[in-house]
Amino acid sequence: MSAPLSDHIRQLDQQYSAATYARFAPVLVRGEGCTVWDADGHAYTDFTSGIGVNSLGFADPAWVAAVAAQAGKLAHTSNLFYSVPAAELAQSLCEKSGLARIFFCNSGAEANECAIKAARKYSRDRHGAGRHTILTLQNSFHGRTLAALSATGQDVFHQHFFPFVEGFAYVPANDTAALETRLAQNDIAALMLEPVQGEGGVAALDTGYLQAARELCRRYDVLLVADEVQTGIGRSGRLFAFEHAGIVPDIVTLAKGLGGGLPVGAVLFGERCADTLGRGDHGSTFGGNPVCCAGALAVLARLDDAFLADVTRKGEALRQALAALPKVKSVSGLGLMLGVEFDDGISAADIVRQAQEKGVLFLTAKHKLRLLPPLIISDDDIARGIAVLREILSA
Repeated sequence: MSAPLSDHIRQLDQQYSAATYARFAPVLVRGEGCTVWDADGHAYTDFTSGIGVNSLGFADPAWVAAVAAQAGKLAHTSNLFYSVPAAELAQSLCEKSGLARIFFCNSGAEANECAIKAARKYSRDRHGAGRHTILTLQNSFHGRTLAALSATGQDVFHQHFFPFVEGFAYVPANDTAALETRLAQNDIAALMLEPVQGEGGVAALDTGYLQAARELCRRYDVLLVADEVQTGIGRSGRLFAFEHAGIVPDIVTLAKGLGGGLPVGAVLFGERCADTLGRGDHGSTFGGNPVCCAGALAVLARLDDAFLADVTRKGEALRQALAALPKVKSVSGLGLMLGVEFDDGISAADIVRQAQEKGVLFLTAKHKLRLLPPLIISDDDIARGIAVLREILSA
């Protein structure tokens, strides 16, 4: 029987919160490392990290100390003033990415909205009117604000909220010929893509396709925008997933894992478009918040070469263990961003429910089981998750 606090919180949420989420039953109250506890005292091994947000797990001591120290000094200033954490984070991300400038916001959708604006202004400044279309990939996901939703290449997200923002088009992923045919129509401002399509089923784009896209965008003077909201900040085993293909995009959008649990988004601009957005072209009241930037700096401080190599090692070990489970058809993704496709008749949503009852938290992406554990996940935590999945799939 649920404890009174759990019942009370669920009742409050159902009474007062907009019914936009299908929530799981546990009322989570605290966490440490890769373990969270609910209000009833049940512990769960976490393979979700708040949908790819808690890079360092829960209550990482260095992260907590950095956030608390900044909150005790200066919590907010607005962008009318300079900020030490924001300036230092800007330097770190620009130097680590090889891009030139950065804009801070609060979420992935906001970052993608900013990228869309910048791409359209870049194209109009250089080519005049008529080249404003943003090209994205079928099966993509770029956020739930109106323009980001318009950029999303899935019909399931286009059932309401009409009219959508005009000026978006979609091409199949990994089809270089289709991409070049569309770019040749000379109405495209930018190609926006996810190196790994997360909500679309944890599908990694082919390295050759990413390299061809980079060259074609350069040839047609179209900006290449990498949506790294989910793949960035070490999730793939590299700091940025575009590094796996040996390319550098013109714009990179970040969020989720960057703040380690706090809301921070960022848009990185390469040299081609570093000065496209000028004073008054864009803004955010909370963007570059000192506390959030302090948290992000604490995350980046941990993500050195040895840490990222361990993410790669653990990701490969997890992939192999998943592939060896019964009733598994395939495993997709990169690093610690993995999707599991099961044999026909096996429901990923049912697996999530059963695993939760056994104390392990997973996600879904379309028909797949999705794993986005904290980057600090231990080998023992991985073994526990695999053991629970094996028990469920062997039943």
